[in-house]
Amino acid sequence: MKYLSTRTPDHRVSLSTALQEGLAPDGGLYVPEQFPDLGPEAFEGRDTIEAVAERLLRPFVADDPLADDLPAICEAMFGFPVPLRDVGRGTRVLELFHGPTAAFKDVGARFLADSLARLNEEADQPLTILVATSGDTGAAVAAAFWQKPNVEVVVLYPKGKVSDRQEKQLTGWSDNVQTVAVNGVFDDCQALVKEAFQDETWQKHLRLSSANSINIGRLLPQMTYYAHASLQHWRAHGTRPNVIVPSGNLGNGLACLYARECGLPIGEVVLATNENRPVTHYLETGDYEAFETQETLATAMDVGDPSNMERLRYHWSSAEALRDTITAERVTDAQIEQHIQRGPDAWGEVWDPHTATAVEARERLDPDDEHEWILVATAHPAKFPEVVEPLIGHAVDVPELLAEVMVRSHPVPKIDPDLDALWNTVTGTEVATP
Repeated sequence: MKYLSTRTPDHRVSLSTALQEGLAPDGGLYVPEQFPDLGPEAFEGRDTIEAVAERLLRPFVADDPLADDLPAICEAMFGFPVPLRDVGRGTRVLELFHGPTAAFKDVGARFLADSLARLNEEADQPLTILVATSGDTGAAVAAAFWQKPNVEVVVLYPKGKVSDRQEKQLTGWSDNVQTVAVNGVFDDCQALVKEAFQDETWQKHLRLSSANSINIGRLLPQMTYYAHASLQHWRAHGTRPNVIVPSGNLGNGLACLYARECGLPIGEVVLATNENRPVTHYLETGDYEAFETQETLATAMDVGDPSNMERLRYHWSSAEALRDTITAERVTDAQIEQHIQRGPDAWGEVWDPHTATAVEARERLDPDDEHEWILVATAHPAKFPEVVEPLIGHAVDVPELLAEVMVRSHPVPKIDPDLDALWNTVTGTEVATP
């Protein structure tokens, strides 16, 4: 299996190269050259999520140095449950928040960390991971890479644009993980990462990679969520469940689409967004436009120019083609608050702000629609107490692993969104001459 740049399809590399480069040299994103044909019969006898992951990912690591390590990598990805729970009304909730940082990004980050640590174990120079986060990604990457050998991690987050508990998670690391607060929004952080990758000084002096969902190593393992969940449903009911995915930078939604392209029994895919509207605007008008990021209660989805739109538009080259592939629902803050407040009575659930967008999308559906739906719960509500607790009237218990990280929180450098300032902070030196 080779991986192509979205901007130069003739540029083909191995999975290991794609993982370590993060972005292609032309600034494009890596995508698989093809999707394997893996229907439900390909997973017979594979019941655990680890076993499903190994079978699903096997074609994607074919002829790659990581191929022999795949079973061990899949075991390292999990170690925690990924339950699919029936909550009634033709709806199941896929809970993706039982990992060490209580958000869906743990699995992709752990796959990437284990893979890159193996590939760089004997490298002469450490690999430097640059990652921009709107909240959950940075914590997941920090936790996954913490104390991994020969890998350095720099996490950029928008100061004042994440929840207090998210910030404590982001700033609870040391050793090979450095966190930097940026005066700006997530898109400023993401732009800094992309600028560094294309800057001669950074390229000359550091070995760079990324752990955002611009890295294909984040998307591939996240396919296993949807493979395992859809197979459970298929085996029990013989039908394809529809899926609603809360979406910001579009990596998790794209992973669901990738799983469906591989032949997994997945029906309709709905992307639930917050008030940021690049996705819904494109589907409505056919013209892609980046928007100024709008701050919402679902902070981790506050993205005005999602990176993975480039992958979506590569695979489905027109708005019309994409409309045949997905639908999208834009959800307001008022609707998020409404669903958090009524969640315990209406569903018997306490929703976090991001999952609440999926709940709104679910409730907009035709009540007479008899299709079964999987609603993706992407983060634990304890990460957003400022939003959730006043609406439900009581405190939310904090998962033990989340509490442990928050205790270690410490002050971190704060910079303007300027590449020279980032260089000075990361390296401790003035900007080098190319």
